[in-house]
Amino acid sequence: MKYVTIGARLLLGLIFTVFGLNIFLQFMPMPPMPDAVTKFMGGLMVAPYFFPLLGTCQVLSGVLLLANKFVPLALLILAPIVTNIVLFHLFLTPGIENLVVPALVVVCGLITAKANGAKFAPLFS
Repeated sequence: MKYVTIGARLLLGLIFTVFGLNIFLQFMPMPPMPDAVTKFMGGLMVAPYFFPLLGTCQVLSGVLLLANKFVPLALLILAPIVTNIVLFHLFLTPGIENLVVPALVVVCGLITAKANGAKFAPLFS
């Protein structure tokens, strides 16, 4: 189980580091988007701070996960981002195939959170 936990943490860190860097460097092309996604993204682009903040949170959390430092903090920063990723894919991108990556992110996050469960306990007391 130790290797599964390490693998989940590293995969989660890699995903958020790469996708966070992509916000700044744009090295992965955007696929064609449905009309609802275009409208949603257009609304987010109106706020000039949003994508730099999102990218910074993703890169920072991803690096913390990869370095195995402040893992609970990284997971707390990523929780609302992961929630938005899941809801975005559920409501704005049709098809079960679009839920593979969000499901992988959720599973890796839950495995990593479970491994750090004792550190989260004071939040719920």
